Amino acid sequence: MSPIHRARGLAVALGVLLMPALAHATPDQDRAAVAVLDTEYQAAVERNDAEAMARILHPDMILVVGRGEVFTREDLLRSAREQQFVYEQQVEDEGTQTVRLYGDDTAIVTALLWLKGTGPNGPFDRRLWFSDTYVRTPEGWRYAFGQASLSLPPQ
Repeated sequence: MSPIHRARGLAVALGVLLMPALAHATPDQDRAAVAVLDTEYQAAVERNDAEAMARILHPDMILVVGRGEVFTREDLLRSAREQQFVYEQQVEDEGTQTVRLYGDDTAIVTALLWLKGTGPNGPFDRRLWFSDTYVRTPEGWRYAFGQASLSLPPQ
């Protein structure tokens, strides 16, 4: 086989291998993937699984909470590693999660979150609304920005 034929064969093989990575999923597939990823993130927080959280969080991720505090990716990972919070529950209330797409590379998840456990200030049991913004990167969807409301009044 000539070097030209070998090069063409290699180019075709690489093209076939790389095609799925370059092709975008359908909007329904993107919404489903982000929904699963956000649920996976909540479960990782509940377990204080910093490794799983790091895989999902964008390198420049920040979280803004209702009290006005801002937490970086590293703040969240350090909190998990040090187990500053021990969760009994860190779950989205069933049926409250909505994933909205904005263009091809941005998704926003909103849901009602139930948090129950113990932290530096003692036990807590509260619900709050959150919005998590995901962006598509070459490595896949990553959680880039979060905003959480103040605790809702007791039901």
